[in-house]
Amino acid sequence: MKVQGKMFIWLSLFVLIMAAVYGVWSKEPAGTTALFLAFGLCIMIGYYLAFTARRVDTGAQDNKEADVADDAGEVGFFSPHSWQPLSLAVGGALAFMGVVFGWWLLYFSAPVIMFGLWGWVFEYYRGENQNQ
Repeated sequence: MKVQGKMFIWLSLFVLIMAAVYGVWSKEPAGTTALFLAFGLCIMIGYYLAFTARRVDTGAQDNKEADVADDAGEVGFFSPHSWQPLSLAVGGALAFMGVVFGWWLLYFSAPVIMFGLWGWVFEYYRGENQNQ
């Protein structure tokens, strides 16, 4: 993780310099603001990765003598098959269609979104995935 943290910190410095150059050269506020916001996002991610790298064990990517096989093993826990993202996508699509066609569509999209959120939050408390 140390490598990724350093990469994002260097990227943030590059974006900061480019934001300053772009702002002075173009005098266009929207792009300049977007570049400064990109700098903020890069520095937050870089700081988080560098901060976390000090508290976890050294990974294979931080060892210059490591082989590919050194990084093998369990990667982590991934959620099993779930239908909840589909209901959230349908509810979100209905909600955004409400902006175009009329706010009355929110009456139909809000229950679908709430159903999807409820199911996703409590997915591991019932059903076949209860004990994972």
